[in-house]
Amino acid sequence: MTLIESGAPTRTRRRDAEENRLALLAAAGVVLNRDPDASLDAIAAEAGLSRRAVYGHFATRDELVRSLLAHGASRVLAAVDDVEHPEPLVRLALIGVRLWREVEAVRVMAQFAVRGPHQHELALALEPLRDRVRRTVDEGIAASTVRSDIPPALLARLIEGAALTVLDEAARTPLDGALGERLVALSVLAIAGLDAASASALIARIPELSA
Repeated sequence: MTLIESGAPTRTRRRDAEENRLALLAAAGVVLNRDPDASLDAIAAEAGLSRRAVYGHFATRDELVRSLLAHGASRVLAAVDDVEHPEPLVRLALIGVRLWREVEAVRVMAQFAVRGPHQHELALALEPLRDRVRRTVDEGIAASTVRSDIPPALLARLIEGAALTVLDEAARTPLDGALGERLVALSVLAIAGLDAASASALIARIPELSA
């Protein structure tokens, strides 16, 4: 047997293991979105795997949840990474909408993530996003397009909170994707200092916000 041939089974096993791990994370997102207290057995069943297979990847339920949150944070950062626009207000709205699109399918799980016992760990993972929001707020204030009557760091946190408020409501009340996007954009722009008419006009002229 050649070295290439002997290495192939190992690569296949590694690929299968990674596929199982990703399947478990996807299943955890679905199951925990239905019931944040769901058991490992329920997650394994959703993934079509045995409980033993779960323990082959995650020693405890908490480890699985932490991995799911880290995976989700990475997806959020990737989703907003390419948001670019010369207008800071538009950029803030686009960041909010991209965030909504990434989490709206798992609203309850996302709410648990940002309000639950792992919120501080998640906050650290999402710090690059928070830094970007703060920098964008600073740019907007310097350009006189974002309100300046609130300290920039506080305003950035309030803008983040506005987007999370829509997520909280979506976990309680059915909201379709388009309405959720619009509410996020309107909430972010309102906290940033725009009145309702100006916010609606801004959304209407930006294709990604008005789609």
